[in-house]
Amino acid sequence: MRLHREEGLSFQNVVSFNLDEYYPMAPDSLQSYVRFMREYLFDHVDIRPENVHIPDGTVPPEQVAEYCRRYEEQIREAGGVDLQLLGIGRTGHIGFNEPGSGPASRTRIITLDHVTRTDAASDFYGEENVPRRALTMGVGTILEARKIVLLAWGEGKAAVVKRMVEGEVTDTVPATYLQSHPDVQVVLDEAAGAELTPRKTPGCWACPATGTTPRCCGRP
Repeated sequence: MRLHREEGLSFQNVVSFNLDEYYPMAPDSLQSYVRFMREYLFDHVDIRPENVHIPDGTVPPEQVAEYCRRYEEQIREAGGVDLQLLGIGRTGHIGFNEPGSGPASRTRIITLDHVTRTDAASDFYGEENVPRRALTMGVGTILEARKIVLLAWGEGKAAVVKRMVEGEVTDTVPATYLQSHPDVQVVLDEAAGAELTPRKTPGCWACPATGTTPRCCGRP
């Protein structure tokens, strides 16, 4: 926003696709990602409204499957995703791809894990108010992005970050599928990275994806 406001950076040619939305969810609800994106980005830049795509939490249940199919089609028509920005949940979810989501999964409706709903409880003034389902891009959709950046903050994410980076690839931690992507950047604060081997046990270690020793250990 600063670059747009002070240096003339334009978003007019940007096409955006949000990862997910709670279901059901009205776009003007306090917890809606439509509202979030407008308040924190879209209302402050010159992105074209027709270029903004956010899963619709008001789609009738009988139309959800077709809506998700069309969302995938719109991504393809736009030429695919160039940059995918992710967070990670304590269950290892990326988007709302909870444990059990496979690497070929596509945009769909999904049941939220109890841990995910517990973590969202404060936003909804109680767990009983958190929707039980969500619309989400699939793991396969995410992995087709040309570049992926994942952000994680705080000690509450440390354990799952370790599993994502150093653990075996498994659908019980869908974020581990990112190990197979050729261009992923993981951005952490010290607390979120505290369980990683280079921090906890400094020295050389083997990358689980390649079996090689990363340069970050300080040795060739």
